[in-house]
Amino acid sequence: MKTRDMKQHLLDIAGFSYNFDREIYVNRETRKVFSVEFVEDHDAKTLEECIREEIRENGWHFYFNHVPSDPVRRDLEAVLG
Repeated sequence: MKTRDMKQHLLDIAGFSYNFDREIYVNRETRKVFSVEFVEDHDAKTLEECIREEIRENGWHFYFNHVPSDPVRRDLEAVLG
């Protein structure tokens, strides 16, 4: 299986859906968001580790190459619910 297909498979089985407008992968149940760039720039093992990571804080957890600014974060949180 190609690396890109492997990463997509990992996201699919973990319940992530792709948001075309924002170019992000979202799992509303786990409240995790991956940017396309993060997925492309990290290997499948790292992606799997992030997917399985336990989050103990409330709110959304963003996996981006660069931390989103507060206004961007608030906008995404408002859109995602």
